[in-house]
Amino acid sequence: MTADTTEIRLHAAAPEKPAVGALCNGCGVCCSFTPCPLSRWLLRHREGSCPALRWQGDEQRYGCGLVSCPVDYLAWLPQGLSGLATLFTRRWIAVGIGCDCDAEPEVSSAVNKEIER
Repeated sequence: MTADTTEIRLHAAAPEKPAVGALCNGCGVCCSFTPCPLSRWLLRHREGSCPALRWQGDEQRYGCGLVSCPVDYLAWLPQGLSGLATLFTRRWIAVGIGCDCDAEPEVSSAVNKEIER
């Protein structure tokens, strides 16, 4: 790893990152690489993997916890506003619009060895 790279760790079964502009496939690269503006604002998270990034084992992909279960991350949010928060979050992070992450991940051999165990 060089000085201009960032190490991220993803589930071994995560799909490969799609091309910029292609539909999101839940690879998790963007949210592991840098927190989105919503995470920075609501969760006060400034760097590293987003704390709301959730592995969805049944779907074999990552998803945003602020979309799937906002009350788990926003204790002040009344349960009755959970649906509205989900709609707001989906709009804010542009769910379904396409990949906007230009990071190009490379698989590290050290990580592969850990995954193979």
